[in-house]
Amino acid sequence: MIKVLAVLLLASSAFAQIRMVTLPGKGPLVSFRIVFLTGAASDPEGKAGLADLTASMLAQGGTKDLTYKQIVDAMYPMATSVSYQVDKEMTTFSGTTHVDNLDAFYKLFRSMLLEPGWREDDFKRLKDDAINYLRVGLRGNNDEELGKEVLYNVIYEGTPFGHESAGDLSALEKMTIDDVKQFYLDHYTRRDLIVGIAGGYPHAFVAQLTKDFGKLPDTRVSRPRPSQPKPIPHSRALLVDKNTRSVAYSIGFPITVTRKTPGYPELLVVQAYFGQHRISMGRLYQRMRELRGLNYGDYAYIEYFPRGMYQLEPSPNLARQQQIFQIWIRPVEPPTAKFALRLALYELDKLVKQGLSEEEFERSRDFVSKYVTLLTKTKNAQLGYAIDSAYYGIPDYVTYIRSALAKMTREDVNRAIRSHLRSDRLQIVAVTKNAEDLKNRLVSDAPSPMTYNSAKPPEILEEDKIVENWKLNLRPEDVRIIPVDQVFE
Repeated sequence: MIKVLAVLLLASSAFAQIRMVTLPGKGPLVSFRIVFLTGAASDPEGKAGLADLTASMLAQGGTKDLTYKQIVDAMYPMATSVSYQVDKEMTTFSGTTHVDNLDAFYKLFRSMLLEPGWREDDFKRLKDDAINYLRVGLRGNNDEELGKEVLYNVIYEGTPFGHESAGDLSALEKMTIDDVKQFYLDHYTRRDLIVGIAGGYPHAFVAQLTKDFGKLPDTRVSRPRPSQPKPIPHSRALLVDKNTRSVAYSIGFPITVTRKTPGYPELLVVQAYFGQHRISMGRLYQRMRELRGLNYGDYAYIEYFPRGMYQLEPSPNLARQQQIFQIWIRPVEPPTAKFALRLALYELDKLVKQGLSEEEFERSRDFVSKYVTLLTKTKNAQLGYAIDSAYYGIPDYVTYIRSALAKMTREDVNRAIRSHLRSDRLQIVAVTKNAEDLKNRLVSDAPSPMTYNSAKPPEILEEDKIVENWKLNLRPEDVRIIPVDQVFE
């Protein structure tokens, strides 16, 4: 079992308490995770992307004494670097080094976070990078991630969660280096800090961390309170019109379940059964890809999972006070787009109404019991999950989940399905070419028969007759179209 020491340390009587998560070990590597409990949800009005731009200035800019190139050159022979991640409520800086290089690496790492250089050339370069990421990386080259981020934005529209963490283009273009400096002063404080360290570090090193990060100001700007997204009274769709070869669907709705609430372990089992990321055992994957060859990936999520195209497992330190249930269908050929959507919602409806059988429950529960261990297979990952557990106020994650699984019954899982999931009042997002044509097809009750290039079992063909007439319940007024070049503006 992982031993997590949540230490409240005082550098002096004048200092606010610094929360620390320490995972000492005997290995030669030392991992750092410095987490500030601030993020895109704290972006000021009209300055979406400021939290992300501030973090990039620390992680990819210079210090008072060194340029960013000098930092990279110094870290190269140590085979290390500093990474950052900005989400809605957490900003994380991380790095791993060999214990022999601990002092040299930490000197650079500490200076990057505590003594930023604020150079104008770094600011211009990183602001341009952020703008290009939105225009080229997200809008231009990644339909699946684009659809997923648009889904979150439209569900949380009008709340602090309702914009892309990297920002809005119009806001980024107006930002100044003074905006970044002010955000740093307001939000990079001891009160919003969790310092994490894991691995074979000397015991006395914790005192050095406390002393250094104890120099941050003892202030706190009020964080935005969680505001509930507006109810979805009727299923609706937002179609992002883009010149692309296939259709990417993201489908979801808000749920009240997080790691600290009842129902979370049960929904992990449901996720494993219905659509575990990049795992072929999922119901959606089996019915859509394996049996029908409709597309490549069919998955479901109960927590935010960015960069899914590139990762087999979720990243830690994306903790949120609010989550959505989401289905991700990618990519679908345009002629079968309506059938694919109908099939996904048909399977969701079966899940909600029928739940899991005893055999499905046992198989999925066994999978989760093994899978959670894989999530913490490295010391760095253990540290990330330990910090998330401190955020949520739960025990060690693996112990917490396995303990819940050991006591769980099939009825517990089916009760969670009935309590938290639904097959109506959905938000659908599709990234598609010829969005007007897809809209006309989605709002029509006309059948969408499926044809195959090879023979299919009779039971599949019989099921297809049901699916091709499945009611989507989308009215013309419930389907909006937005050109891709207006997304994230």
